[in-house]
Order: sequence, then structure tokens, then C-alpha cells
Amino acid sequence: MKTTYQIDPAHSSAQFSVRHMMITNVRGGFKSVKGTVVYDPDNVGSSSVEAVIDVNTIATLDEQRDTHLKSADFLDAEKYPTITFKSKKVEADGDGEAKVTGDLTIHGVTKEVVLKVEGPSAEGKDPWGNMRSGASASTKIKRSDFGLTWNAALETGGIMVGDDLKIELDIQMIKAAATAA
Repeated sequence: MKTTYQIDPAHSSAQFSVRHMMITNVRGGFKSVKGTVVYDPDNVGSSSVEAVIDVNTIATLDEQRDTHLKSADFLDAEKYPTITFKSKKVEADGDGEAKVTGDLTIHGVTKEVVLKVEGPSAEGKDPWGNMRSGASASTKIKRSDFGLTWNAALETGGIMVGDDLKIELDIQMIKAAATAA
């Protein structure tokens, strides 16, 4: 039986890391992840995910960097206020794991990506009577594939910002409704 869940923004996160000055990783995330997950444990292939991230909620623990990342040099939050993901295919990939293939749109560019997913977890009841479940997902993209090409050459050689971007998602979901398969 298919179950529909709403992603709980207060208990979900989208995190990223990227190489900075070719010596260390800088991490950041977004405070607003919303969306819908439809899950069918009996037919995982009929499951789906749609998520929306508010670009203006980016946080890297440095206000000046956050402002730069929202600017036209990077995410251009004024023109592209959201990052979206819409699944096209969900496949079981071992016990408690799945591969979710879908369209990721960043900076107005849509590319197909594969999320490696752990979960969903078993449902649990919260203190308010809601049934909740959770999942974690990860992928790696090249930021240049999404038109995010700003960079600066370093005096010592190399570049300021790496092209490989690691993405990790942790979502908590609230059961919305059960429907017949």
C-alpha cells in the first residue's frame, strides 16, 4: 500500500561540502527542505520523491560567504529562489537501501542525478500522535554542470573553489495519508 509523507522542514536538512583553496572542505546547508514522498514497500518502483529547497536559507557559518553564494556569482537566489528534485525512478538497492534517479534543478539547470538512499526507517509515533519515518540520501555532482562556474585562481596555483560538490540529505517525514495501490 502506498503511503504519502510530507517532509518536515523543522527536522530535515540538505548539506553540502566543497573543496576550498584545494586544502580543506567547506560545509554548508539549507534550513528549508520541503516536499512529498510517496512510498510503497511492496512495490518500491512505484514510490516517488519531490523536494524543494529555499536557496535563501543557505548557511555556511560565515555571513559574508552566504551573501556571496546567494549572489549572481553562484546560486543567484533572486532569479532562481529554489533548488528542486523530482524522482523519475526508484529502485531497491539492498536491504533498507534504494537508488532514486531524478531531475535536480539548480540555478535554472536541470540534470539527472542518482541519490543513494538509506531508509526509510520504521515508522514511529511522535508525542502529538503523528506517524513519522526518516531517510538519508547522498550524491556527488559537478557544480559546473549546473552553471556554477565562478572561481578565482590562487597565487600558489590551483583554484579557490573545487568543482565536486558532495550533497547529503537527512529527512524526517510525517505520514499524510494511505491510499490503495
